[in-house]
Amino acid sequence: MSEPTMAWRDLVEYSETHDLLAKRLFVVFSNPTNGLGPVLENLDPHVEHQTRLELDGTMFAAGPFASDDEQQWNGEGMFIYRAESLAAARKIAESDPMHTSGARSFTIRSWMLNEGTFSVQLFYSGGKPRIV
Repeated sequence: MSEPTMAWRDLVEYSETHDLLAKRLFVVFSNPTNGLGPVLENLDPHVEHQTRLELDGTMFAAGPFASDDEQQWNGEGMFIYRAESLAAARKIAESDPMHTSGARSFTIRSWMLNEGTFSVQLFYSGGKPRIV
């Protein structure tokens, strides 16, 4: 007896017809190719690149991964892009200075955001609120 399978397009249709968000996004897993040194050398241009993607609406989320014991950062990160297609998302990832320099390599996966919540709290007065 073989394990059942499901075509991606069928899961997309299921999500769309069952009141799920069905927001198509692309997740990039970025990993050092030769230790942390080259990653640190490219950190500033990488952050500038990520900020541009954030400002133009491409970047949904991004950030680093801690080591398994949460004691180190080994140079790994993950980014989630809004893009028209996997090919378009790949072009975006290829333009990242971490990847163009060879400091990191990446893999990319299609992802569908279906469930969860998002809240915004806006403070009109200056500065960050103090947590008491």
